[in-house]
Amino acid sequence: MERELLQQTLLTTPVSDFRAFDEIGSTNDEALNWLEAGAEDLSLVIADSQTKGRGRFARKWVTLPGTSLAFSIILKPTKDIENENISLYAPLCGLAVQSALHRQLGLDAQIKWPNDVLLNREKCCGILVEASWTGERLNGIVAGIGINIRQGSLPPDALFPATWIEKHTGGDVNRYHLLAAVINELVEWRAKLGSPDFFSAWRKVLAFQGEPVRIEQDGQPPILGTETGIDSNGNLLLRDSTGATITIEVGDVHLRSIH
Repeated sequence: MERELLQQTLLTTPVSDFRAFDEIGSTNDEALNWLEAGAEDLSLVIADSQTKGRGRFARKWVTLPGTSLAFSIILKPTKDIENENISLYAPLCGLAVQSALHRQLGLDAQIKWPNDVLLNREKCCGILVEASWTGERLNGIVAGIGINIRQGSLPPDALFPATWIEKHTGGDVNRYHLLAAVINELVEWRAKLGSPDFFSAWRKVLAFQGEPVRIEQDGQPPILGTETGIDSNGNLLLRDSTGATITIEVGDVHLRSIH
């Protein structure tokens, strides 16, 4: 971990504090502990290597040294619109990564509902958002983001086709510059959370629109339909064979294109 370069880069962002590690079990675990100990809004945990990282559905996410961006950022909602839209923090992170890849590197990524970021229909970024509560009071949110930067960053047991950023840029990518871009985009989109602009931008980059998809939920029969978009709550919309609309809520859902 090049701490001096990281510190200089973070001066271009509103990050309030940071903890950097050469190796860690999980940046999300460290951030959750820090949050409960009183971390400020926009505190950052970043590691060059993760040995016990995890994704959605408790999937293992190992980060090898020098190949990826693995970080977690602490968000402490204060506005009503932020507290009312906790389910939108995952797509918020997806939009931030998608926007950063476009502005910083000229890449046109898409978001596989609810928040995986794809390049050419292959996953380049995973996101895990976790909330910390005391009773019914929200202490804050930890947004964990893992971006595959270089070849060698892919997990050997990926369930969805995966890729890495430098495969699409044809050249080296400065991880810290991309980190700063993602954080700045996150702050920009956070101010628009739940707004018409937020949903419009999300819909424009939603992967598999107009295509037949398969939804798998643990313990339930698969759902087949044509993806038609998202509603004002961030739920996925499908059209079944009868023309009826099916609403899929964010949860333990696996989305796959049938193509």
